[in-house]
Amino acid sequence: MKTSKNNVYTVSRLNGEVRQLLEGQLGRIWLNAEISNFAAPGSGHWYLTLKDNFSQIRCAMFKGRNQAVTFRPVNGQQVLVKGNISVYEPRGDYQLLIESMLPAGDGLLAQQYEALKMKLAAEGMFAADTKRPLPKNIQRIGVVTSPTGAAIRDILHVLARRDSSVEVIIYPTPVQGVDAAKSICSAINIANTRAEVDVLLVTRGGGSLEDLWSFNDEGLAHTIYNSGIPVVSAVGHEVDTTISDYVADLRAPTPSAGAELLSNDADNKAQTLTAVLSRLQQSWQHYQLKQQNRLQTCEHKLQKQDPQRRLQTYEQTFDEMQLRLQKALQSKLHALTLKQQQLSNRLDNQSPQHRLNLESQRLSYLGDKLTTLMTDKLNMSEQRISHRAQQLDTVSPLATLSRGYSITLNGKGKVLQTADDTLVGDTLTTRLRDGSVTSTVVEVS
Repeated sequence: MKTSKNNVYTVSRLNGEVRQLLEGQLGRIWLNAEISNFAAPGSGHWYLTLKDNFSQIRCAMFKGRNQAVTFRPVNGQQVLVKGNISVYEPRGDYQLLIESMLPAGDGLLAQQYEALKMKLAAEGMFAADTKRPLPKNIQRIGVVTSPTGAAIRDILHVLARRDSSVEVIIYPTPVQGVDAAKSICSAINIANTRAEVDVLLVTRGGGSLEDLWSFNDEGLAHTIYNSGIPVVSAVGHEVDTTISDYVADLRAPTPSAGAELLSNDADNKAQTLTAVLSRLQQSWQHYQLKQQNRLQTCEHKLQKQDPQRRLQTYEQTFDEMQLRLQKALQSKLHALTLKQQQLSNRLDNQSPQHRLNLESQRLSYLGDKLTTLMTDKLNMSEQRISHRAQQLDTVSPLATLSRGYSITLNGKGKVLQTADDTLVGDTLTTRLRDGSVTSTVVEVS
């Protein structure tokens, strides 16, 4: 089988082309995952692993990027990151090069908002040439909002003050909660079906990003875009901007401003000025989104050719070797410490002091044992002597004396057994139980 020379790769070439392929196909992505194996060597770069219940991916966040992170990442923390897929060529591992990092709870809504805004802008739904002009003579205004909120009260107050002849039809709907976006879409569709108003004012009062989230719904954006009736969006305060503001034909900064925009004053200057400013703002925002998309495309192309990427690879290799060296030194130090402890234990076991302690303990034990044996032996001897004394006492003459008998001895101390053993004139000694009596023989019979 013949093999083309161009298909014979080196490992370096293969890893390089795989890196270019991944970077070119996937580009920048968002990833929501849990941090593990976080490391921050002296170079200032961060290395970590992002994982879920089934998979994991290695990541790097270089010093120039991680300085913008407002918190210190820790293992086990859930984060939302944005970055580019790449390949660490020296090891052949694919990894994520992180550009930005947010705590998952704080960043998810903002990321979803930006992603939807970019998507709808790419579809042309924010383009200025798709915006419809408002009717010049507005007789009926349809207000899509909550019938009990502060926004409707402000709108009615402004219209009554500026032009009481304008008729208001309210299309009631919740403006906050899980199903609010569907209800708002339904109210807009009902208004289009009835075709009884000249313009629609989709509005609510201010609130947090979560409170206004119903107006960042993709389905609502398409409903507003496809509405046959011109739509003015007046959601929140002046600093609040929602997807409905971008896609509507005109944006008002507040509900009251929306009412002023749709009502006539003495010479209609305020309406004209507000409309011009709103269109200018929408045009600028659309231009800004286009330039932002263009900038991101250029950044992506530049990153592929950027020599700093190669430098970052070298820095990552150096950091990896430094971490491995630290781990190896720690392992070696632990092994040496363990060996030193073992040798110290062996030395203690062979120490003369240790042997002296053992012999001292053995001598003490033997001394105690000898004392015990001697005591037992003495007690046994005492018992045996006492027994023998009792036996001797039973045959002792002294015992006979104690029963009332006596023993007579001649002058030589010999016991008289017969009358022939003494003569007249001998001195005799008679021993009694409690003493003795000396006598002289005057007659032997």
